[in-house]
Amino acid sequence: MAHDHSHPHTHAVSFNEASLKAFQLGIALNVLFVLVEVVAGLAYRSISLLSDAGHNLADVASLLLSYFAFKLARRQATIRYTYGFKKTTVLAAFLNALLLLLAIGMLGYESVLRLQAPPVVQGAGIAWVAAVGIAVNSLSAFLFFRNKEADLNIKGAYLHLVADALVSVGVVVGGIVISFTNWYWLDPVIGLAIMFIVLIGTWSLLTASFKMSVDGVPAGIELNEITRVILSVKHILNVHHIHIWPLSTTENALTAHVIIDDCLPFNEKLKVIQELKHELMHHNIHHSTIELESETIHCPDENERLEKHSH
Repeated sequence: MAHDHSHPHTHAVSFNEASLKAFQLGIALNVLFVLVEVVAGLAYRSISLLSDAGHNLADVASLLLSYFAFKLARRQATIRYTYGFKKTTVLAAFLNALLLLLAIGMLGYESVLRLQAPPVVQGAGIAWVAAVGIAVNSLSAFLFFRNKEADLNIKGAYLHLVADALVSVGVVVGGIVISFTNWYWLDPVIGLAIMFIVLIGTWSLLTASFKMSVDGVPAGIELNEITRVILSVKHILNVHHIHIWPLSTTENALTAHVIIDDCLPFNEKLKVIQELKHELMHHNIHHSTIELESETIHCPDENERLEKHSH
């Protein structure tokens, strides 16, 4: 089949210096803001500020994990780690989700206790501190905006920081309302609302990272579609034993057994394999290992399958 090779390839996003600097600056900004929120939360006896500080602290841990995972992922492969350390980016995303769930549970428990006996809080002070949070989280989120669709860790950081900014807006509104109404119960209610919002995003991150950690087919790739792509390459008659999994949060791998027309000489068969690998690159498969089979010689499993179909 004829192909137009002028269209761009879908390449894995490299862990470049810009991404690493974004994590460094994001970590620094959020560490400073966590310290401000903890001091202010204790001073104003505000569970909503302490809840947000706990969540931001989990975000700092998340950013740190992702940062060190990216650093490890850039290391060269070794004779013991032949794929390098790329999978650490997947493990970092999974650990980040678990950390966030732990923080949500602890702060949720505290919010429920506060809701039963709401303490007096300073609404105006809460609002001012949360306003600083809007600026810090918005700036931090902007750092990750460009590459947010390229990597699960970057997307997770971006979504969490955007959620933090929106939550801070809610805390500002809550602080203003408390300062005028003395509805102190509103503070733990806002804390619970924060945790609910965070839980939604965290659950998505948890399921996606778990799927990648157990080598599930990466998001955005359909096994049936990849099978169709393989069979669309001229001279490929059949394909089986297809396995697709993530090497990292940005790179995917595939192994497959393909049966090529026996009429082709060996060199031509190799060209078919090259054509296939080129085509797979356009479908977000960055590393492919193809086992070549003939029409008469198959792997044992495929022979058994063909025998069953013949009877």
